[in-house]
Amino acid sequence: MIEFAHGGDIKAFAKAINCEEKQIIDLSSNINFIKPKFKLNQTDISTYPNYDNLYCVLSKHFSVDKEKLEVYNGGSSAIFSLMRNIKTKRCYIYSPAYLEYKKSAILHSKELILIDRFKNMDTVIEKDSLVVFVNPSTPDGRYYDIEKLFEMWTRKNATIIIDESFLEFSQKESTIKYLKNYDKLYILKSLTKFYSCAGVRLGVVISSEENIKNLKSLEPLWKISAFDSEFISHILQNKKFKQKTLHKNQKAKEYLKKILEKSPLIDKVFESDANFFLVKLSNISAQEFAQKLICHKIMVRDCSNFDFLDNSYVRIAVKSKKDLKVLKKGLKCPKN
Repeated sequence: MIEFAHGGDIKAFAKAINCEEKQIIDLSSNINFIKPKFKLNQTDISTYPNYDNLYCVLSKHFSVDKEKLEVYNGGSSAIFSLMRNIKTKRCYIYSPAYLEYKKSAILHSKELILIDRFKNMDTVIEKDSLVVFVNPSTPDGRYYDIEKLFEMWTRKNATIIIDESFLEFSQKESTIKYLKNYDKLYILKSLTKFYSCAGVRLGVVISSEENIKNLKSLEPLWKISAFDSEFISHILQNKKFKQKTLHKNQKAKEYLKKILEKSPLIDKVFESDANFFLVKLSNISAQEFAQKLICHKIMVRDCSNFDFLDNSYVRIAVKSKKDLKVLKKGLKCPKN
């Protein structure tokens, strides 16, 4: 795997195996398989975007004052902005984690320290450091109760970034509650995963009013399009979509877990609170595993470029039962 590569490149995969993109079953990308139905209104593109309605909708959705949030052109843009604007040099990333954190930390010359989440969660950090924690985590999807960790971080006067991009799949508690008592906290929300809109770029950072004011002063006025703003404003108010997603994802997730646990190719299925599973393979590499699935035009996420993982790990996303039934057959597909 390329160092910072990720899943979801259907175009390249289809070209590599000489088929049409619509034939691909993408189990590498952790985007919700439930697609929202939405038609754009007559959005006025002749004027600069106005985000007043978007901020009101986001404020209500996350139950925070609109002065405590800022929007970005996707979660990755928010990550790079935070790494650029938070001047703390020493950066701890609880890993494995979304690789854009490591990439942006290196780019902005941070002193990078990786903490192995699977073995060293009790690692004590240095005072006045920057801490990055993804919750639920990736690529394993585990939700952590971080109360004790948070107490340690605050004692060390750390600046904290909590990434909650997959929290809505888990329905677990947000760290927004900590903002009342600790102002060196930044919470990242990526809306593209749950709302199945990777092509609509919107990430949200929630922090203290003063922190958001400072971030805004260092950013351009218009970072997302009028179309992005309209779509997100609409879909966040669609309660039926959220209910449908949670119900169908849970059913499909249970089905996927059974498929994976029964496969002799898989040694371990990690418990997950998100819409994907990390699996450890049994006597087969991630590359060989992916090759076995090519005959069914299935993509999975080789996790060998994640820190602390090797080529025996693969991530498989929850998708429709129709697609997962193909996976079930694919696991029996003769090796090419």
